[in-house]
Amino acid sequence: MSTIKLPTQLRDVAGGNAEVSVEGDTVGAALESLFAEYEELRGRITEDGELRRFVNVYLAGEDIRYLDGLETPLPAGAELTILPAVAGG
Repeated sequence: MSTIKLPTQLRDVAGGNAEVSVEGDTVGAALESLFAEYEELRGRITEDGELRRFVNVYLAGEDIRYLDGLETPLPAGAELTILPAVAGG
């Protein structure tokens, strides 16, 4: 079991939860577990099966784009953080 931390902008479609416990041995599988519970998040986080351009996912402080992307192995008890880019300066 791992945890996905959700930013304020996504909590409205996740029952107001700041964190969600998920199953999965890769980042992609963990996201699928999240989407199984909160389907509306799929369109906000992914597009055509890939992360949206301005959505960043971090595993232990590392952007998964610089690891193995959605195929990044996810150790048990891991914590993922989803951070959409926000316009402004």
